[in-house]
Amino acid sequence: QVRLAEAGGGLVQPGGSLKLDCVGSGRMFSLNDMAWYRQTTGKERELVARISSITTGEEIKYIESVKGRFTIVRDNTPNRLYLQMNSLRPEDTAVYYCNADPPFHATYESTAEYWGHGTQVTVSA
Repeated sequence: QVRLAEAGGGLVQPGGSLKLDCVGSGRMFSLNDMAWYRQTTGKERELVARISSITTGEEIKYIESVKGRFTIVRDNTPNRLYLQMNSLRPEDTAVYYCNADPPFHATYESTAEYWGHGTQVTVSA
């Protein structure tokens, strides 16, 4: 039932910008805390930006390394989530995923997490 599709990644030089977007279906974004995650090969996936549900006032938190550079925005009517990424650094290189926090299950009855394919962000000169 859950479907998440990320887009907007690409190759940029250090200091450049990208805007990632995520389209979801099967679940209502507005009732969930939503987040952007990232993962590099061989490393643990980490949450980088989080925005709470509309019920809790869309409170936003970022990991320290992206504060002042990344901005997370939700658009609940079409079930979209965005991540504006500015002043990109090589260490931001990763596959970026959107999901709820905690992550959506594949179905309401399943205990397994659902993840989309992500979008690759590469920051290099």
